[in-house]
Amino acid sequence: MTYCSIRDFSRHVGEEVTIKGWVANRRSSGKVSFLLIRDGSGLCQAIAERETLGDAYQEVKKLPLETSVAATGKVVEESRSPGGYELHVSRVDVIHKPEEEFPIGKKEHGPDFLLNNRHLWLRSGRQTAIMRVRDSLVRHVREYFHKNDFTLIDSPIFTTTCGEDTSSLFSVDYFDLGKAFLSQTGQLYLEAAIFGLGKVYCFGPTFRAERSKTRRHLIEFWMVEAEAAFYDHDRNLALQEDFVSYIVQNTIAERAEELASLERDIEPLKKVVPPFYRISYDEALSILKERGSDIEWGMDLGGDDETVITSLYDKPVFIENYPKKVKAFYMKQHPEKPDYVKCADLLAPEGYGEIIGGSQREDDYDKLLQAIRDNNLDPERYGWYLDLRKYGSVPHSGFGLGIERTLSWICGLKHVRETIPFPRMIYRAYP
Repeated sequence: MTYCSIRDFSRHVGEEVTIKGWVANRRSSGKVSFLLIRDGSGLCQAIAERETLGDAYQEVKKLPLETSVAATGKVVEESRSPGGYELHVSRVDVIHKPEEEFPIGKKEHGPDFLLNNRHLWLRSGRQTAIMRVRDSLVRHVREYFHKNDFTLIDSPIFTTTCGEDTSSLFSVDYFDLGKAFLSQTGQLYLEAAIFGLGKVYCFGPTFRAERSKTRRHLIEFWMVEAEAAFYDHDRNLALQEDFVSYIVQNTIAERAEELASLERDIEPLKKVVPPFYRISYDEALSILKERGSDIEWGMDLGGDDETVITSLYDKPVFIENYPKKVKAFYMKQHPEKPDYVKCADLLAPEGYGEIIGGSQREDDYDKLLQAIRDNNLDPERYGWYLDLRKYGSVPHSGFGLGIERTLSWICGLKHVRETIPFPRMIYRAYP
């Protein structure tokens, strides 16, 4: 008996094989049953005939959805079947037959129902397609940094310092040492690593206690962050252009079938190649005010603002040089405009908004110390971070890209909650 996966059917045409999987769908007539079997590698139609199976056919024609089976039969080419092949069954062994009807049926279900049953909804064709695209995206992220001589640094999840807004920190009791926080970013630790390794990146979960219910926000999400010594602001933007282009083009090439099943038009994504558009924060405000926005100088851009901006461009656009009062303390003060910092947000087109935040870092000890104080942070907690500016400080830059927002854009999804297996939002921590 030859065991194989559905994905490998092309190598076994005309042979009798056994596959193991789950009955994803079934329809039967008096003499023939058509089982749609999923094994994790793909889908195939298995044709079970009463004449072939004999007495066993009566059980096969009534198998509940999500019954796990081992199906044996001959692999036959059939262009009309999923994957281009089907299995002409000679035997079906039931591994486990559900005692209850599978809760997720063909009828429409609301978002809350599907999120409550996320552990089962992950079996659906839509969700498996998204997870496969995510797998490719993550792999190409890692490939890019490997090919470009970046070293992976695993930054801590528990930290005593804040990298972003102190109001969005999750705090935990840390034994006898007081409060620690779940990491908002690995960036500060990456900055320490560049002095030994030059170019580094980290990739892991990040936590933001933001009370936001928008379609772009999660409480727990995955972020890849890069940091490079001797990179100024312009070189940092060029790196981001190259990186985003690489991961988008390789992902859509590899997962064309899955994206088609999601009804994603990939033609706009094919335009994601350098150079990207660049406008200043002040130019962005002018554009928004011309279109009726009441945004004032010194305010950060919101999701609606980003949607307006991206509607004007057919590929990603950088918004550069924000006022320092709306950005993090570590960003480099603009040399000609001291009220601004040398930073940029990268906005994805088609209304998907910010996918990257990046900046040149403040490498001057005195300016960094003053920025820490201006943001009401405790300089003692940042002693180690200030040390980096005391021993061989150099210009350096970096950025962070959110995997879920990027995946939402690539897949053309309406809500970021579909992009992660078990989404965490302010109103959801189950399952």
